[in-house]
Amino acid sequence: MKSATIVGAGLVGSLWAVYLSKAGYNVTIVERRKDLRKTNISAGKSINLALSVRGWKAFKTVGVDKDIEALAIPMYGRTMHDQEGNLTYQPYGQEGQAIYSVSRAGINCKLMDIAENEGDATIKYNEKCIGADLENGIVYLENTITGEKSEIKSDVVFAADGAFSAVRYEAMQKLDRFDYNQDYIEDGYREILLPANSDGSYKLEKNTLHIWPRGRFMLIALPNEDGSFTCTLFMPHENHEYAFDKINTKEEVEHFFKEVFPDFYDLIPDIADVWENHPLSSLAIIRCYPWTSGKFALMGDAAHATVPFYGQGMNSGFEDCTVMWDLMQKHNEDWPKVFEEYQRVRKPDGDGVQDLSLHNYYVMRDYVADPDFLLQKKFERRIEQLYPDKYTPLYSQVSFSHIPYSKAYSNGMKQDEYMKELMKKHDLNALFENGGIDDLIHSLIGDLQKIHDH
Repeated sequence: MKSATIVGAGLVGSLWAVYLSKAGYNVTIVERRKDLRKTNISAGKSINLALSVRGWKAFKTVGVDKDIEALAIPMYGRTMHDQEGNLTYQPYGQEGQAIYSVSRAGINCKLMDIAENEGDATIKYNEKCIGADLENGIVYLENTITGEKSEIKSDVVFAADGAFSAVRYEAMQKLDRFDYNQDYIEDGYREILLPANSDGSYKLEKNTLHIWPRGRFMLIALPNEDGSFTCTLFMPHENHEYAFDKINTKEEVEHFFKEVFPDFYDLIPDIADVWENHPLSSLAIIRCYPWTSGKFALMGDAAHATVPFYGQGMNSGFEDCTVMWDLMQKHNEDWPKVFEEYQRVRKPDGDGVQDLSLHNYYVMRDYVADPDFLLQKKFERRIEQLYPDKYTPLYSQVSFSHIPYSKAYSNGMKQDEYMKELMKKHDLNALFENGGIDDLIHSLIGDLQKIHDH
């Protein structure tokens, strides 16, 4: 029987096991941690995740989308909270389009269940990868509890073991001419759980992503199924008036939230007591190449870890599964051919999702409350309403289409440049007020379409 090993029982590893099982592979997943389903998890160390069409496509392809739907809460736009507590709402796409809030732990546990029960995959826990023989398809393991060493040999091996992949570190990074770059951004994050009201209801509007933009830093909140919100504060580690290294005592925590996020403080007055409940975490972008060697391939964060500001880290990992699956069919499971094309076509999009994530980091941090930015978004939304087949704003290209990330990024940068020039020439506010905005759009649509088609 055909055999495959997957290193890492996270989101991508668990989903990819379902794909491989469907293709008739005997799949073994090895996981360094203990079984997530037997651990008491609150909102978790990790940010709640936003699932969009690329992720849904990966689920639909293997028929597990209905299982995930039960865990997903639609968010139709973002709600901005300013310093005075005023709210403004920006829809994400067209009427009815949404991204979905999912708990990382919840979706991971569900995918592990599906991999074992429907995919017949075997998951081995507490098994740490300590090396690999890339040419012969062997993973060397050490049990984290007993210290016992073992090895697994299979026809093909997939490293879906995250940003700090052991397979990549222990084997691929030792190859000649392997490129590797790890770049931390200045900001870290800390999670805060905003509990539900005593009757189980939500303290904030449920079907939206909440953002408190504050220039150099921001707070976001995503809804959970139990009425709570997983909130995440992004802020510099140091070198700023408000930085994580300046907020250490309960008094400093309290002062910071009263001063900077007064409406959030009102929702959670015991913030100083729960501040330490989640660790301070760092954020890095990791680029590498090649993604395959011998019988091994990197997938998800192991290949292209990114920062979370486009909500595409998980989606891009799931899209890796779709791309790999299509290539398996195209090349009739001739793995050298599959792997060669996988890394060639997918690497630019790995870079693209990272470029997009960094771009949106600045957008969310610096611009979402800026009147010109909001006007530009309103204008782009109107263009899309009038000409949905001819113009798609960048956010919609990324979150509501399957346009490759690299092309979406390139389109988006050109669109942005064009829009900024346009706004210097035309008073869009006045045109919206006097009803002349549609005439302007009709006159420009040829130029706008060219940006897309180029």
